Amino acid sequence: MSLTASGCVVVHGEREVLPSTTRAEAAKALQEFTAAYNEADQAYDASLDAGHTTGALAAIDSARLKAGKANNPDGNPNHTPLRLTDAKFTIPKKAGWPRWFLVDAAGNKGGTARWLLVFTRSSLDDPFQVAYLTLVAPGKVPEFKKDADGWAESVPANETGLTAGPGKLSRDYTTYLKNGGDGFTDGLHTSQWRALRKKNSERPGMVTQYIDEPLDSGDYAPLALRTADGGALVFFTTRHYEKQTAHAGTSVPAPDKDVLALTTGEIKQSLTLEFVSNEVAVDPPGTGKVTILGRIQGMTAAEGS
Repeated sequence: MSLTASGCVVVHGEREVLPSTTRAEAAKALQEFTAAYNEADQAYDASLDAGHTTGALAAIDSARLKAGKANNPDGNPNHTPLRLTDAKFTIPKKAGWPRWFLVDAAGNKGGTARWLLVFTRSSLDDPFQVAYLTLVAPGKVPEFKKDADGWAESVPANETGLTAGPGKLSRDYTTYLKNGGDGFTDGLHTSQWRALRKKNSERPGMVTQYIDEPLDSGDYAPLALRTADGGALVFFTTRHYEKQTAHAGTSVPAPDKDVLALTTGEIKQSLTLEFVSNEVAVDPPGTGKVTILGRIQGMTAAEGS
């Protein structure tokens, strides 16, 4: 440790611009995550991969495993090991924490989609954990800006010069889902999702209300990589609620067993579902429209009343 002229104590390396990890260590982290993920999925035991997940993925994965365990105490009868191949590692060179990197791999699940996993850690003493896991169609991941040694560039949350600052994207997206607007390109996770919600909001015997909240701090902080065109590829998180309320004299349709496993309270006239969603978006330079490339959402809790 060294003492600066201002009196601040600085831990060596915290302000030095360094690659977030070595390529060998990144490959090892991917291998260890995949092994733990498969063990947890096979046993429906969230403790088996808890040390390898954080943020959005931890919230989604632990709830999935909890529901699975409740309904299949002996483990997952449909377990198929996840295999990730053709892994491409994008490692930013940056100062300070967290240090992180991106894996773009082919998987044996999800069809032809590419698996994007963001590994992060907050100190040298911490293991790398996956905070974001999204699936993106082949050929949609943009080219990244890299230096002569092949290291990428991390984009800070308060970056200006982009269509949307990475730190504001979670809030911008939830505002768009509520009010619409022209900040996002049309597609499955934007205009089509809003249209589907509108269609489902009023159905015979039931009303569904939607509430969207940003998740943008702590373990849910956005992470962004500079693209070759000067824009950014941004990973961010949101939380969503769906409240189903039955009309008088009717009842909410019976949810499936996985929903019931995460439900507290007694379902009488209403059921509120809580979801965590992690998104990956192309954020262009200048003024334009943000494109949501992929989104994975998982139910994390439910409450009946």
